[in-house]
Amino acid sequence: MALPWQPLETVDTPDGPLTLMRRGERDFLLTIRGRVLMTSAAHRSEDDLARLACEGLGKDAPARVLVSGLGMGFTLRAALDVLGPRAWVVVAELNPIVARWCEGPLGVLTNHALRDRRVRLVVGDVTEVLREVAEGAEARRFDAVVLDMYEGPQQRVPRHHPLYGAEAVATTRRALVEGGTFAVWCEQRSADFERALRTVGFTFEMKRTGHGGRVHLVYLAQSARKTKTDANVPRAPGRRRGPSPSR
Repeated sequence: MALPWQPLETVDTPDGPLTLMRRGERDFLLTIRGRVLMTSAAHRSEDDLARLACEGLGKDAPARVLVSGLGMGFTLRAALDVLGPRAWVVVAELNPIVARWCEGPLGVLTNHALRDRRVRLVVGDVTEVLREVAEGAEARRFDAVVLDMYEGPQQRVPRHHPLYGAEAVATTRRALVEGGTFAVWCEQRSADFERALRTVGFTFEMKRTGHGGRVHLVYLAQSARKTKTDANVPRAPGRRRGPSPSR
């Protein structure tokens, strides 16, 4: 007989109550407004997302990777397992309680990935991290940007969407090195997001993750060398708040 779920903590977020529950020692569940957000038993899509984004960077390279959001830490763990000892991974998490859970009870799931010396945690909006790097003349660009958010791009994406709109995608490209990788978790294809990727010079492919049951998707985009198109894409003005919480 399965053990019952025991709530560990509930916090209010702009999207509703976020609850962490545990069953036994290593079985965890995250819910938002009572809806299952993710479980510790199913994280193949998170693993695949990070692997696809980072496996081409090389074990010996001083790769610089941005991961957002944190979730239960599986995407971060998978990225660290692929990257070498000289890599640097910036993790952006909007909700400080999620970071605290990953540093506490959830840490056992990822061998405490946040404690890895290659990791820098930023509790804040990933759009700000991207903008600072994109607009910083001396800032070191990312080799890969990995977005594993609560909601991926939908079929209809407003131009001013803070993560998947045309302006945001242009900012992400400027935050990447030439030939850098932009990997995004999603549940469905998005014609608007694909249009934004093409407009600013990304080439991309779709990768299916998982076998049997629910299958998720990964957009795997590569930035080309800068073209005249870049000058025609407006920069994203002002601060916009990204989705909360992370998936």
